[in-house]
Amino acid sequence: MPEYAVIKKAKIGKNAKIYDQVNLYECEIGDNTKIDAFVYIEGGVKIGKNVKIRPFTFICEGVTIEDDVFIGPNVTFTNDVNPRVRGEWKLLKTTVKKGASIGAGAVILPGVTIGEYALVGAGAVVTKDVPPKAIVVGNPAKILRYRTDEEIKSLVE
Repeated sequence: MPEYAVIKKAKIGKNAKIYDQVNLYECEIGDNTKIDAFVYIEGGVKIGKNVKIRPFTFICEGVTIEDDVFIGPNVTFTNDVNPRVRGEWKLLKTTVKKGASIGAGAVILPGVTIGEYALVGAGAVVTKDVPPKAIVVGNPAKILRYRTDEEIKSLVE
């Protein structure tokens, strides 16, 4: 168990690696997943197998990350379009599909799906669904192009 981490009621898969200064609350972490230091994962989050999550990432309630996903450093997920200190709020669910990659410093707004093998560029702000194999960049994130079958093949080998 890492030092100076808070791990409460988390289900952690075989061969998962969790480093120091990580907070995991009632979430599920798949087999062979690596979670670097200074990552915060809230309750109800589901993370698949063979996922790599780099430092200083925040993953809030309502997020599902499928298998073989890369999350770069300083990625922030959100789960409510009208955040406030008091009163009602509405949880919007976000899904990152198999094989997708999210670059450093990206912000993922609530209620979106990032498609299979999609790539979110560093610093992008994702405000709507990203189609499978799309490469998106900017604020708001816009499609730059699509990954080719050859590019996808090199990712899975």
